[in-house]
Amino acid sequence: MAARETIVITGASSGIGRACAQILAGPGTQFILTARREERLRHLASELQNLGASVWTYTLDVRSREGCQKWAQEIPESFRNIRVLINNAGLAAGLTGIQDGEVNDWDQMIDTNVKGLLYTTEAILPYLKQSQGAQIINMSSIAGREVYANGNVYCASKHAVDALTRSMRIDLLPLGIRVSSVSPGMVETEFSLVRFKGNAERAAVVYEGIKPLKPEDVADAVNYIISAPPHVTVADMVLFPAAQASSRDVLRLPLT
Repeated sequence: MAARETIVITGASSGIGRACAQILAGPGTQFILTARREERLRHLASELQNLGASVWTYTLDVRSREGCQKWAQEIPESFRNIRVLINNAGLAAGLTGIQDGEVNDWDQMIDTNVKGLLYTTEAILPYLKQSQGAQIINMSSIAGREVYANGNVYCASKHAVDALTRSMRIDLLPLGIRVSSVSPGMVETEFSLVRFKGNAERAAVVYEGIKPLKPEDVADAVNYIISAPPHVTVADMVLFPAAQASSRDVLRLPLT
């Protein structure tokens, strides 16, 4: 009996990563889920197992190359037939002009969004190279295609994700590994709460007067990429809520 294929999702404890696991789960599906918040991972694993999925969780900070290497080495044998890696872990920290930026915020974004993606890809590639029809899906952002005021380092980190995705697609072509990215606009998750360091009032203002995307909308896009026939590579999907036309152009309804 052939080993079941595994889907790896980083940053799976909330938001888009969690929604991807939920939409892809079902009898016979198999996941490796990582995040920093162990308790949330356990709750998600229980939910997915109730749907018939097999789940192995691992508490991981993608900023640590040593941690990523250790994680990859400890993957149980029954989960090593990895076909899909969803590089979802990422964040924004702060929203200020470059002249007022905090170096710790810059380091956190670059270490997570860029180096973390590289570390997890490096760790999982040996397994992907052995899998038929393997795929890597990098979670990017409209900030990886445009820039906006006060977004400087976050935009730069997502531009790096865009460049890495395109270059990985070329480099991994001879290995038959398809590489895609998903670039959402405004999605209502904990993203803004993290960006504003727990300031819920400031985070709520981001979505005032519009109906933003939901994590499930982005997960639908990921599901489509994974479900595409083996001869199809979805290079990049850009998703906006209907009220958004670019990173800067948003139609907000008056508050009543």
